[in-house]
Amino acid sequence: MFNKSEQEFAKTKYQIKGREKNKNGELKNDHTQAGMVIIDNQTNQVVAVGGSLGEQKTTGWNRGTQLTRQTGSSMKPLADIVPGLQEKVITAATIYDDAITDFGGGYKPKDYNNPKGYINIRSCIRTSQNIPMVKVMMELTPKKSIEYLKKMGITTLDDTKDANPALSIGGLSKGISPLEMAGAYASIANDGVYTKPIFFTKVVDSSGNTVLTANQEKTRVISEQNAYIVKTILQEPVKKGTATYCAISGMDVAAKTGTTDGSKDRWLCGFTPYYAAACWFGYDQPEEVYGFGTNPAGQIWDNVMTDIHKGLASATFTKPDGIVKATVCRTTGCLAASGCTSTYEEIFTSDNMPSKCEGHGTQRICKESKLLANEYCPETESSNYGVVPPKEKLNLWKPVNGSTSSKNQITEVCTIHKKPEEKPKE
Repeated sequence: MFNKSEQEFAKTKYQIKGREKNKNGELKNDHTQAGMVIIDNQTNQVVAVGGSLGEQKTTGWNRGTQLTRQTGSSMKPLADIVPGLQEKVITAATIYDDAITDFGGGYKPKDYNNPKGYINIRSCIRTSQNIPMVKVMMELTPKKSIEYLKKMGITTLDDTKDANPALSIGGLSKGISPLEMAGAYASIANDGVYTKPIFFTKVVDSSGNTVLTANQEKTRVISEQNAYIVKTILQEPVKKGTATYCAISGMDVAAKTGTTDGSKDRWLCGFTPYYAAACWFGYDQPEEVYGFGTNPAGQIWDNVMTDIHKGLASATFTKPDGIVKATVCRTTGCLAASGCTSTYEEIFTSDNMPSKCEGHGTQRICKESKLLANEYCPETESSNYGVVPPKEKLNLWKPVNGSTSSKNQITEVCTIHKKPEEKPKE
């Protein structure tokens, strides 16, 4: 497996020359770099490390284990979803208004994709929306998130500098290494238990006496049931979201992409039932990564992980006891009531179920006039009104300039489309 990663890291297609120059007029970077760590889920042993693109030099600097960089959206499952589920702040069905929001102190984060209005947690991870994740953090609190991140083996957090809403979407003071990101994702793969990754099992002397044994500390981070729900949420980007290229035939794959401001860091972190892996891609001296249609960290991750899974039996994530299904309202994320016109089935833990939908109305709107449709409107669409998801009633944030997806009932009828005039009889 180590050879497979080195073969991928040696490919020249990943080595893109830097463009930015320093004060002396010299290029800041010779070319792009990458770091990757792969962990065996069963033993939590590190089975492969990629530390340098191109010629492998013995410099003592390994980007897989030593480099720390901001993580972008690959942080969302760790900082928001894992603690959010365990603390019962969210479920997979919880809906937030993905609209421009003021979180105080001038913090108004944007989505890389356009805001999508009311959206549930599962869909947020699928398309990597930012604003709803910050809303999760506002209720969860950065302090609580940091507690969980430390349980997952993250050691580079600053209790003061990182205790802010930007933590929710990977805005960090120091960053995190691929090794620690892989270990944290492995804790989800291992049913919610973090086990310290190791590079050796023991050291023996010339007489065969064991002089050093690897210490693998174990910490229960979240319940087995919540870990399973996180696994299914992280399958969304691979099935039809931002990481479809990471699918592996016959394997359940959970993955999350990450991109920092200015596209200076690219990440792909994820796991299968067999292995967990994290890959970073960028420049040693941060500058914009360019020249790639598909996330280069994701390309490396996919090629290496696909290769090492060849010949392994097909495998899926095992659903534990204690998972329940329920029908929820697609508009509010609450348990469906009789008046809900659009519903779907979601999975929950029995002790963390949403409240029952309080009801809302549905009306037909003329697509052209945006008013209540009459019988002659050629194109109409269904529109919900009187809807405010429970989370949007917390008053923990403020919509910017009335940018809210909440709609009032429309009472004015379309006047553009009328009954066709009858032709006079001959």
